[in-house]
Amino acid sequence: MNLGLNNKIALVCAASQGLGFAVADELAAEGASLIICSRSDANISKAADAIRDRRGGGVLAVAGDLSVAADIERIVAAGIEKFGRIDILVTNGGGPPAGNFDSLDAAAWETATRVVLTSVLYLTRLVLPGMKERGWGRILNITSIASKQPVENLMLSNSLRAAVTGFAKTLAGEVAADGITVNNILPGYTRTERLEELIDFLAEKESLTADEIKARWSSEIPMRRLGEPTEFAALAAFLVSERASYITGSSIAVDG
Repeated sequence: MNLGLNNKIALVCAASQGLGFAVADELAAEGASLIICSRSDANISKAADAIRDRRGGGVLAVAGDLSVAADIERIVAAGIEKFGRIDILVTNGGGPPAGNFDSLDAAAWETATRVVLTSVLYLTRLVLPGMKERGWGRILNITSIASKQPVENLMLSNSLRAAVTGFAKTLAGEVAADGITVNNILPGYTRTERLEELIDFLAEKESLTADEIKARWSSEIPMRRLGEPTEFAALAAFLVSERASYITGSSIAVDG
């Protein structure tokens, strides 16, 4: 299937590893040019080199912190300077720390809000005018199944991912006539570095082994296994493609 992504320009956030990297790699495989970012210059440069080696094409790596407005502006400006426009925005802030309400202070809430919610608003505000002018755009937010069904010990993620969902659903209706779609993609338990961190946190808290935590989660999934980043990326690529032009305001789970 030709997804119509050849010559499209995509900004993929938090793309040095995990789901962000998998999505960026998949878009490059479909012919898109990339702007990818993460906080670590070394890690995002390494990711860019890996994608170029595997897929070829244009890949711009920009280091920046999505909790800092000036960094977001710099990332978007660098992408537009390099490629002239941004057709596709894939937001992805990574998961905030695990914890229950009593363990999370005001600073934790403020930081998580900037990374998970405010970054989405700011990124969207910067790329949306150009999309409207060209009459084509795709905004895809990587959230979590926690936005639909809260996960124990993920107070921050449960709360803030749901806020992103509400924002995206509302925006989708506002920009649909401009040829722009806005969707959310919700990963379930997927084999990423972030998941390994959560497994270690729960294993220590519950005095279990990591394998026991994985086995418990797998038993709760109808497919009886964790997901792979490539499986998630396949749907992400479709949702930002020309072929998905009549899908907007949706939140689609990839959870087995």
